[in-house]
Amino acid sequence: MLTNYLADIEQLLSEHRWDAALREALDLPPIAVALADPQLRSSSERVKTWCGEWVRAPETDREPKRLERVYRVLCERLGDRAACESVPARALRRLRLHRLTRTLPGGFTSEHPAAADAQGAGEMEICCALMEAACRWYANSACRDANVQANLARLALLH
Repeated sequence: MLTNYLADIEQLLSEHRWDAALREALDLPPIAVALADPQLRSSSERVKTWCGEWVRAPETDREPKRLERVYRVLCERLGDRAACESVPARALRRLRLHRLTRTLPGGFTSEHPAAADAQGAGEMEICCALMEAACRWYANSACRDANVQANLARLALLH
């Protein structure tokens, strides 16, 4: 399910649909936080903590501003929902629906499509940072987390 979601973001980036890709990518931190919670709840504070742990600058980045940009965009998106805990229902519904719309992809390439303009480059950087963070999170933590696995199974069973 998560693999399909990430593949769809990569497809949107390949098609230069920056806004749609960014919208989907910005849902990754609330989805990850909710999946790790027994009640599927998320809060802006927990999303920021997740980003602090999993979003990292690449080793080749001499000026690690990536996390700052991701935080700024996330904070703008989260707005006034500061510490309010809620279920990110729309994001989880879209995650669940992605399992129905695609066949399993063969994998991800390490190269991302080049952005044609400055806006696309900024949005692509944020999308890639969040996608890489989600992959790191799943591989290093979520694949062994009983709450995450139970919640993914629950979502897969919903109609």
